[in-house]
Amino acid sequence: MESGHPEASPAAQPVNNRSSDKVMEVALYVFAVLFLIILMYPLYFIVVASFSDPSAVANGQVWFYPKGFTLDGYKELLKHENIWIGYRNTILYTVVGTAIGLIVNVSAAYALSRKDLVGRKFLSLFFIFTMFFSGGLIPTFLTVRDFHLYDTFLVMVLPFSVIVYDIIVARTFFQSSIPEDLWEAAQIDGCGNLRYFVQIVLPLSKAIIAVLGLWIAVGYWNSYFNALIYLKNPDLHPLQLILRNILITNQMQSGMGTGEAAQIALRLANLMRYSVIIVATVPIMCVYPFLQKYFNQGVMIGAVKS
Repeated sequence: MESGHPEASPAAQPVNNRSSDKVMEVALYVFAVLFLIILMYPLYFIVVASFSDPSAVANGQVWFYPKGFTLDGYKELLKHENIWIGYRNTILYTVVGTAIGLIVNVSAAYALSRKDLVGRKFLSLFFIFTMFFSGGLIPTFLTVRDFHLYDTFLVMVLPFSVIVYDIIVARTFFQSSIPEDLWEAAQIDGCGNLRYFVQIVLPLSKAIIAVLGLWIAVGYWNSYFNALIYLKNPDLHPLQLILRNILITNQMQSGMGTGEAAQIALRLANLMRYSVIIVATVPIMCVYPFLQKYFNQGVMIGAVKS
């Protein structure tokens, strides 16, 4: 009779593997849910706090549902008629700026991805150089003024439409995802560069176009600094700048008053801090579900190969 431990039967090993895979899968799901809660709770808290009494929020009594439910913050915010002007301007800046940004950046990325482009390496270094060194605020302001773009609609969508990071991501996508054989086949059929780019490359690049479009749109939607520097006419101000001005004005009023009036102004100012975030954030967040199916694919493909 032989000594030693009996070997495990071959049938037992797949069962153990399946059990360990199941445990790992459950652990990953639990981790993903916890990570999602950590990411989503701050936004949920802002929503709940915007409907709660400011004193309850300040005392730490608001966690999962509103305390002292109120709509005063939203009512006070929507009393300002320029809110709707800001929405109109921001939507126009976002739509027009995103269209121009996609045209400029995707076209430049495709050109830089072509191996037959003369001076391709030099042009790539020229673009990358601007990521580390810029002309500075004052020279940029003087340039905008000399081109007669100051205090115009175009200053928000034209001078800053080139985004080098987006160009690099799109160039990587074209290099790694569009086969060179397609270009050779198109040439045999008499297709030129422009027609090949419009009719073949762009339809195959929906994922990266959606990703870049989302990035550019979010950038325009959240932008207020350029408007603060280059726009003087209040009728051209975007939503973010108008909300910033409203919030600063209410905070100043709450600090200047005395007695009961100051307390009311302070309460409204605290309420509006959360209402402003909701008013400014919710519209652009509604765009994400429509682009989600392209988002992961575009980011991953554009990040695989440099």
